[in-house]
Amino acid sequence: MRRLAAAVSLLLCASPAFAAIKTQPVEWSVGEERFRGTLVYDDVNAIKRPGLVMVPNWMGVTDHATRLAGEIAGDDYVVLIADVYGQDVRPKDKTEAKAAVGKVYSDGGTTLRKRVAAAVAALEGQAKTAPLDAQRIGALGFCFGGSAVLELARTGANLAGAVSFHGGLKSHLPGNGVKVNTPVLVLNGAADKSVPQADIVAFEQEMNEAGADWQLVNYGGAVHCFSQIEDAANPAGDNCRYDERAAKRSFAAMRAFFGERFGKR
Repeated sequence: MRRLAAAVSLLLCASPAFAAIKTQPVEWSVGEERFRGTLVYDDVNAIKRPGLVMVPNWMGVTDHATRLAGEIAGDDYVVLIADVYGQDVRPKDKTEAKAAVGKVYSDGGTTLRKRVAAAVAALEGQAKTAPLDAQRIGALGFCFGGSAVLELARTGANLAGAVSFHGGLKSHLPGNGVKVNTPVLVLNGAADKSVPQADIVAFEQEMNEAGADWQLVNYGGAVHCFSQIEDAANPAGDNCRYDERAAKRSFAAMRAFFGERFGKR
């Protein structure tokens, strides 16, 4: 027993120390408007790793979004939580969030696309100060954020991949023959009332016509917000409700997708 205890102690002493998740503000501009997001990564070492732009749900850059970004980042990714509303716009409730989303979509999505693209550029610009491989960038988003990263893919952007968690699928602007160059993974709640079957059919047709590399996974019984644990207390029958099974499967699918897209070095 003493030998076993000594061996365990030696192993623990020899194990590398893990650094805490680091967060730091990042600011950028689109025209005269200023934006402020949060960069999240584990600084355990200086090894360059892929980057992910994370567009949060309609509540924007929040403490919860920062915690989620930390879980996604681990020591695998550098994550930038994207601000697409403006540095002075931080919704306090759902009413303010709905107004912020309405404003950013007021021109049909042109402004939103520019702002998400600017967040990608802002992340790429962090390669000198963070352990980031700026040549390997992807994007993911939740609810409104899921719709936002799909809008970015529709611009013809060349990212490693884009993942939408329970985001809307409607295209707000005509494709005009633009090729979707970014591989797309859509993680959808099969019982989500805000994404009717007609939207799924139209999305599949749109992606095929745009020559996209796309996947759409439906999680049976899951509704909108299924990955958001903060919505676990919502009543049964609410279309925005956490689903532990779908959440676990969807995050595993996201990790597998980006693992494939970025490969191993």
